[in-house]
Amino acid sequence: MAYRIAADAVLTLHLAFILFVVLGGWLVLRWPRLALLHLPAAAWGASVEFFHLYCPLTPLENRLRLAAGEQGYSGGFIEHYLVPVIYPAGLTPAIQLWLGAAVLLLNLLPYGLLIRRLRQRR
Repeated sequence: MAYRIAADAVLTLHLAFILFVVLGGWLVLRWPRLALLHLPAAAWGASVEFFHLYCPLTPLENRLRLAAGEQGYSGGFIEHYLVPVIYPAGLTPAIQLWLGAAVLLLNLLPYGLLIRRLRQRR
């Protein structure tokens, strides 16, 4: 039971990290110092997509699921709703390139607004 809870926690953390990578620029508008965390996270997220890297959270979650005696992602809320978001079916290298570009584009606007705001203050 503890391994399953730990695996679900890793999956939830994984989703939270993805959401932070994609949407964190908007949080930076409110809390500019958060950029110190968001910029490296966004760079990592885009790099994973552009260079087809393997996120270290994935093997950790899989090891925990195996230790819990599970195979695959069948079962409760976490597996049913979060797994397809993090591990979509039909993910190809071309789609990954588009996802990496989307991460960059979604964050350009809030960072552009932040830079404009900071310039206006000077």
